[in-house]
Amino acid sequence: CEVSEVKGFVGNFDITVRQKARYVDHSKCNACLACTEKCPGKGVSEWDEGLVKRKAIYIPFPQAVPQKPVIDRESCTFFKKGKCRLCEKVCEQKAIDFDEQDTFSTVKVGAVIVATGYDLMDTRELIQYGYGKYPGVYNALEVERLFNSAGPTGGKVTLRDGKEPQAIAILHCIGSRDKNNCEHCSRVCCMYSLKFAHLFKEKTSADVYQFYIDMRAAGKGYEEFYNRIIEEDVKFIRGKGARVAGSADEPGRLIVEAEDTITGKFIRLPVDMVVLSPAIVPRADSKDLARLFNLSTDKQGFFMERHPKLAPLSTMSEGIFIAGVCQSPKDIPDTVAQANGAAAEALTIVVKDKMELEATTAMVNPASCCGCQNCVRVCPYGAPSYNAEKRVSEINEALCKGCGLCAPVCPSSAIIARHFTNDQVLAEMEGLMEF
Repeated sequence: CEVSEVKGFVGNFDITVRQKARYVDHSKCNACLACTEKCPGKGVSEWDEGLVKRKAIYIPFPQAVPQKPVIDRESCTFFKKGKCRLCEKVCEQKAIDFDEQDTFSTVKVGAVIVATGYDLMDTRELIQYGYGKYPGVYNALEVERLFNSAGPTGGKVTLRDGKEPQAIAILHCIGSRDKNNCEHCSRVCCMYSLKFAHLFKEKTSADVYQFYIDMRAAGKGYEEFYNRIIEEDVKFIRGKGARVAGSADEPGRLIVEAEDTITGKFIRLPVDMVVLSPAIVPRADSKDLARLFNLSTDKQGFFMERHPKLAPLSTMSEGIFIAGVCQSPKDIPDTVAQANGAAAEALTIVVKDKMELEATTAMVNPASCCGCQNCVRVCPYGAPSYNAEKRVSEINEALCKGCGLCAPVCPSSAIIARHFTNDQVLAEMEGLMEF
């Protein structure tokens, strides 16, 4: 599902949701998976980060609700070549429907919590690290799947050729804290890199090396975990990995090049496996979401809060809250705390029969309005809108916060800020001058 349209305002949102076609009627399907067994089509497994293939008809991930398959158009032989339909032939429930179309439904809600998560930077863009070129270079999520007992290797750490690595380098801050890419710190990379080192030591006999700029272990118990990893004989090299290259002397091995900033020496370290800890970046569709929900974004593209200290969960759009990494990189405890706070904020809206509005809202005198739409452009809350039929601007008082930005940009003085009319302000000034 995905949101395709948002209308309305706080307490009265109309959200149009697009349900993508599954090409399987879940009301008929009993999840016998005979279709999956017979399907000849294969695609890249998104759940396993592309380490293995999956069938064209498949259950997206183990916790999917409902636990029933869907068809991927991009890898289905029928959708690509117009023939096959084996899944349709073996399905006793007659649940396969190649003619199914996307459906749209509208839900009415009082508040919205945007918690859309993040993407990892595509490390193929950083060609100096050899991701996608050398099979021994992995990104962090691929390694997570290798460690997982339900992953493609059953939890066994092996290279793509099936061999166990004897030397592993973990490179921190790939794209993060870099003026040429992402200036921000991704916050979680240091700790999950330490976790990787611990698991590598537990599951293999490999030598493990950490290349880092600074070790940022600021959470509860993080420093203690860092000290524990030091005791496990993980080798720490203070210096950002600069380059990963193939070894001319030992085919299949990799050379990590870096400068040890403590000793000032240049290092060339031969390893079998390189793990990249990429920058956390906004989702690829974050700009579309910002447009749909009228959200502001910072220079990195993360959604902006109304105020970093006084309103860290609210946005400039009344009734829309943000939680998690869509706002900025953060770890799981901070994400959970923020999600609880956002849910509480939303509840304060939906449990009320009536809402309190600002008394100092703006109003438009339609007789004076010239329809220039300056007010629409400058309002951070989206309160003014242009009525094309009447050719005048109108103010939605449920959204107006009385900030007064619209009044001074109105060339015809058609916008009046209630309780701050020209006559009132002049009277106040005259009163002050009497003293």
